[in-house]
Amino acid sequence: MPVDFSVKPTLTGDRVVLRPFVDDDVATFQAAIADPEVVRMTGSPPGDGFDLGRLRAWYGTRNSQTDRLDLAVVDKATGACVGEVVLNEWDGHNRSCNFRTLIGPAGRDRGLGTESVRLIVGYGFEQLGLHRIALEVFAFNPRARHVYEKVGFVAEGTLRQVLRDGEHWVDATVMSILAPEWAVHRGYPPG
Repeated sequence: MPVDFSVKPTLTGDRVVLRPFVDDDVATFQAAIADPEVVRMTGSPPGDGFDLGRLRAWYGTRNSQTDRLDLAVVDKATGACVGEVVLNEWDGHNRSCNFRTLIGPAGRDRGLGTESVRLIVGYGFEQLGLHRIALEVFAFNPRARHVYEKVGFVAEGTLRQVLRDGEHWVDATVMSILAPEWAVHRGYPPG
């Protein structure tokens, strides 16, 4: 099955809709990169925010990318964009890619992130024919790691002292989920 990242689907769950970006979504990401927690959890350098023009240029081109899938996360209860999910770093020979997500303050602690991860990972395996989806999560982000484990990602190893956080060094855990695992539990592993 050939992977077609040029198709930008709309995926609907109980709490979220994942959809292609629209111009108004830029305000969400402008606020997110101003949030110290988002900056820290994503490993972004402090004070390295994007100006509005750069954000508009970046998000204005996401829908035309053919080697990655970027979708906005929309809270169904409010209709507001609260973040993004991304499948990138495509390796065609091995049918694998990287996953990353950003959920801003308005989308936290209500299960929106978990449902978003399930939707995009399911799409990756069931529609794109991926074999492996991998990610890295920093040691100081147990909330994200818990979400990934709930969906079925498995820890593979540790990247030691990969990020400088103030005066401290932080490890990252490499995690992945495989198509055969997804086929068994569909994002709801036992345990």
